[in-house]
Amino acid sequence: MEALNVILTVVQLILALFLIVVIMLQPSKTQGLGVVSGAADTFLSKNKSKSWEVRLAKLTTVVAFLFVALTLALSML
Repeated sequence: MEALNVILTVVQLILALFLIVVIMLQPSKTQGLGVVSGAADTFLSKNKSKSWEVRLAKLTTVVAFLFVALTLALSML
């Protein structure tokens, strides 16, 4: 049981570091006054479903969910 606890703790540490990196890679949501004036309606903003930003957002969600699930699992051991 002790070995499982150590392995899960190491995996949690790796997930925490990966989560930090993924969050830091995401671009800022504020683009200055361009967002207010409507300048954000570009080709790239309309086709975000295929962009790198959307993939990073989904990856962040998955890693955060795994981190929380692993934290709950470790607290029950």
